[in-house]
Amino acid sequence: MAHLEAIQILLSFVVYSNMKLYQRDAKSAFLNGLMQEEVYVEQPPGLESDTFPHHIFKLDKALYGLKQDPRAWYEKPSSFLLKNGFE
Repeated sequence: MAHLEAIQILLSFVVYSNMKLYQRDAKSAFLNGLMQEEVYVEQPPGLESDTFPHHIFKLDKALYGLKQDPRAWYEKPSSFLLKNGFE
């Protein structure tokens, strides 16, 4: 949960810098992280392929419930902020 002061500072900085600000739904935030590790999952019950019932999937993006979700998501904004001079 963000504090009101942090939101006010962010909005002030965005207006001062003439930037665009987008809102993301926290429920889908983890689905935007790219995986650095190789992660494989089995086919979920009820969604098994008739052609390849025993195949597994390699994930390219994060998936809810993985331990790597927060790290995969955090990498994107963190690298952007560091690249732009933030510490």
